[in-house]
Amino acid sequence: MKFLLTNDDGIDAPGLAALIESVRAALSPGDSILVAAPDRGRSECGHSVTTGRGLMTKRVDVDHYSVDGTPVDCVRAFAMSHGIDAVLSGVNAGANLGVDLLVSGTFAAAREAASHGIPAMAISHYRRPDMKKTWLHVPTWTREILGEFRQTARETVHPTPLWNVNLPAVDPDGPVPEIVQCEVDVRPHAREVTHADGAVTFGMNFQARPREPGRDVDQCFAGKITLSRLGFTVG
Repeated sequence: MKFLLTNDDGIDAPGLAALIESVRAALSPGDSILVAAPDRGRSECGHSVTTGRGLMTKRVDVDHYSVDGTPVDCVRAFAMSHGIDAVLSGVNAGANLGVDLLVSGTFAAAREAASHGIPAMAISHYRRPDMKKTWLHVPTWTREILGEFRQTARETVHPTPLWNVNLPAVDPDGPVPEIVQCEVDVRPHAREVTHADGAVTFGMNFQARPREPGRDVDQCFAGKITLSRLGFTVG
């Protein structure tokens, strides 16, 4: 199988490097990867695309390309024209849980691929100020899910697999967190809106966000790896 790897944190992001190592550790002999990611950070760009000009691509290594566009641009530029069997997006530096999926460029890349019938998965890593932000544990934490995703992607499945995974903010030197399958929480963030001198600002406590028991926000904040199998149906 041939996998396209992308993200929204940019071609040089450590999370993308962690995803590359994770895929190499988990997939089968003969599988190959192609990396195409934005040339700079594009966090929270959602499903935005570039129109009105051509996209510039730059080869930065063997089968590694930077694109002066969005994560969705990367998928459009490479997934359909390079014989890609599945798309993996991440690993995002920060959680993409619940309603965050509406603005996440990481998840948008996976959603774009699934809309074209290409199995896709987005992976993000919840972070907390009191936990060290390392990446070396990611291949171990994702091995089981990546293996299962590969098997699912090889099968003829309808709707097209569209998975969203979040790694918890727990001690990376401890046991591998439990993997739980759960639905996406649809509760909005509790935002404090301030109007002053013509400017509008928004305040939010991400760690204290509202959550529904058993759904992805609640489970990830409880220290578990969350897997939400969303699927994508066209027509």
